[in-house]
Amino acid sequence: MANEVQWVDISTVWGKTKQSSMTFVDLFCGAGGLSKGLEMAGLQGICGLDWSKEAGMTYARNFKHPFVNGDITTPEQKDEFYEIVKKQLKNRKLNLVVGGFPCQGFSMAGKRIADDPRNSLYKEMLEVVKNLQPEFVVCENVKGILSMLDGEVVKKIVSDYKKIGYEMTVATLNAAAYYTPQKRERVIFIGNRIGVPNLHPKPILEPSAYVTTGQAIADLMRHKTDPDFNHVPTKHSPEMAARIAMTPEGKSLYDGYSDAWKKCPWNEASCTIKENHGGVNLHPKLPRVLTAREMARLQSFPDNFIFEGPKSKQLVQIGNAVPPLLAKAIGLAIRKAKGEI
Repeated sequence: MANEVQWVDISTVWGKTKQSSMTFVDLFCGAGGLSKGLEMAGLQGICGLDWSKEAGMTYARNFKHPFVNGDITTPEQKDEFYEIVKKQLKNRKLNLVVGGFPCQGFSMAGKRIADDPRNSLYKEMLEVVKNLQPEFVVCENVKGILSMLDGEVVKKIVSDYKKIGYEMTVATLNAAAYYTPQKRERVIFIGNRIGVPNLHPKPILEPSAYVTTGQAIADLMRHKTDPDFNHVPTKHSPEMAARIAMTPEGKSLYDGYSDAWKKCPWNEASCTIKENHGGVNLHPKLPRVLTAREMARLQSFPDNFIFEGPKSKQLVQIGNAVPPLLAKAIGLAIRKAKGEI
């Protein structure tokens, strides 16, 4: 099983982050929430990879390092990815590989976890880490992975990485504890092969000090419609607008939905935001759903991070992202483990 988690205080270095020589590769990067946060922590991006065309357009717009758009399970894409990483490193060491893989494919076959094609991305990440041999690896996933198959999935992940030389620890982090105006819990696996303790970032904020939805998005209520800023309010029918207005904070517009169409609380950190088959969270004060920019604020993306593609695709990118400030916390913890700060 995973080793006991060690926590490290990052609050003293949070506001004065110096540039690092540490490098990272971001697998299944989406729009780049993890990459943005790691850059905020001072790390240097080498390459991002994802199959989504629109997410790739967003990534390419917001980062200087290359992005590979395609399916890493194909030999051609794999070769292109490795070639770009090698070229970008220029004989430097690769310090970190990060990625969030889907976990739907884990199931039991007798007493063993079954081989499932949906686990191909998990296996690809394992192979990339084995081939590139970074000093550290970070895997990000939803909280539900902890209870999958009564904990056997987590044990398998830790065991698989141990077989290729990485000691791994697992912790649940709440993005709100690191200045993200949203309660969003994610399971973070941190592993390394250089014999140092894995350090997870100690929460900075107590729940009473969380940044609230109102603090994050109040000024956008007066902001003009601006497609270039990803701020385009949805025009609902009068009936729909009335229903939204009547929906209490913390409740969903539709019965049977626990997350989609849920109204964010104004005076607390937001509930977990997401896009679910076209449904996004409701604005607490206005009779409409959140705009892409409001969602991005609640995910802690800076305002100069612009999302590409049609609005529907922007919402998916933002809802699927790792909050950059959560990623910054992870990056600072890894720099502490490395002895850099």
